[in-house]
Amino acid sequence: MAKTQLNVRVDETTAEAARRRARQRGVSVNRYIEELVRQDAGEAGRTFVSAAADFMKQYEAVFAEEFGDAPGRRAAGER
Repeated sequence: MAKTQLNVRVDETTAEAARRRARQRGVSVNRYIEELVRQDAGEAGRTFVSAAADFMKQYEAVFAEEFGDAPGRRAAGER
């Protein structure tokens, strides 16, 4: 994967924290920041999946009434 250079300005306290955390993890500051951005970007996906699951729980009865149970799916409370 091709790399792109970014120049970021932060205060010295933030820069030192980044250096310290990168050192603790045994990675470069560049790698540490790249991992943070990837984690942050992944959070949107996790948030979406969580919200979709909550929506389905909330409206499960409405979908079941409108469309019926899916083939092979057990009704609530069945084992």
